[in-house]
Amino acid sequence: MGVLTRIRDLKVGMNNVDVVGRVGSKSATMEVYSRFGNKVNRVANAIVVDDTGSIKLILWNEQIDCVHIGDTVQISNGHVTFFRGDTQLNVGKRTGKLSVLKATPKS
Repeated sequence: MGVLTRIRDLKVGMNNVDVVGRVGSKSATMEVYSRFGNKVNRVANAIVVDDTGSIKLILWNEQIDCVHIGDTVQISNGHVTFFRGDTQLNVGKRTGKLSVLKATPKS
């Protein structure tokens, strides 16, 4: 892992960013279909916060089931994009990694 970037310092177009934050919220899972009607992936959004701000984190497939509200997560080699009016943090497909550093106890 490289130098941690604070959420307030994330800018659209940044690549290879490492971020640690707490999951403040998580959306329902949506299914993504190809133009031929085949289900391709599942996607959900989470809001990740640190003491400097918050950002939307895009979760794909198995990442959705690993991340829960209250968990502390680390994104390694992420990139920042702008989609449908929102700045968002993405985990790189090839070199990016999403890790749960501290899971919230489940009741």
